[in-house]
Amino acid sequence: MQDKTKLGSVDTVVKGGIATISFEHPAHNSLPGHLLGLLAGAITEAGQADSVKVIILQSAGERTFCAGASFDELIAIRDLETGKRFFMGFANVINAMRECPKFIIGRIQGKAVGGGVGLCSAADYCIATKWASVKLSELAIGIGPFVVGPAVARKMGASAMTHLAINATEWQTAQWAKEKGLFNEVFDTAAQMDAYIAHLAEKLAESNPEAMRLLKQVSWEGTENWRSLLEERAAISGRLVLSDFTVKAIQKFKQKA
Repeated sequence: MQDKTKLGSVDTVVKGGIATISFEHPAHNSLPGHLLGLLAGAITEAGQADSVKVIILQSAGERTFCAGASFDELIAIRDLETGKRFFMGFANVINAMRECPKFIIGRIQGKAVGGGVGLCSAADYCIATKWASVKLSELAIGIGPFVVGPAVARKMGASAMTHLAINATEWQTAQWAKEKGLFNEVFDTAAQMDAYIAHLAEKLAESNPEAMRLLKQVSWEGTENWRSLLEERAAISGRLVLSDFTVKAIQKFKQKA
């Protein structure tokens, strides 16, 4: 029997019209392929459930919201098909969040890296603590934030997206992320954050579902081509991850971890 603690998990709890989707992984809440699949499925299922009016997306623990891609899986990729399939995992989660007819509130308790920033960007409303620094580290390992890029640029603008993509080794503060539009509110403590999220989620659960569905549809106008766009981006990342440069860079990162 496989150890769930090593594999990580995705769980959904529905109460009072609020679906709370939680993911966790022992490696700083990184997202290997199987967890990405579970997460996309959980978001789609919650979006289709009549009992769900609003969704909260969160991760376990206190320090890191999401460390992005699994280095163990990245270093094991040996061909383009496998590489593209791995990055399609992130594409599928972003598209599931985009296509979900319910508002998704992101609970960002700590640092978000790479794909984690993509999750923040695809959420409709993000509440964070002051510890929620952000970084797009992909270029530092020879890839680039191609898959999450459209979501980040949509939320923060092309300038902030380019800033994060180029300055791939430095953290930006939660306050910076709020100023750029990634976070809607930033609190000093997790308790304050959770109180705000609970209040907002309860208010949304009482709102008109059809009005919220249409409002979300309008807010995501112009992204109708993302199914094909993100697949193209996944292929770019899948090709780059095979390069000698990227293999060596990932190995160095793993040695530091």
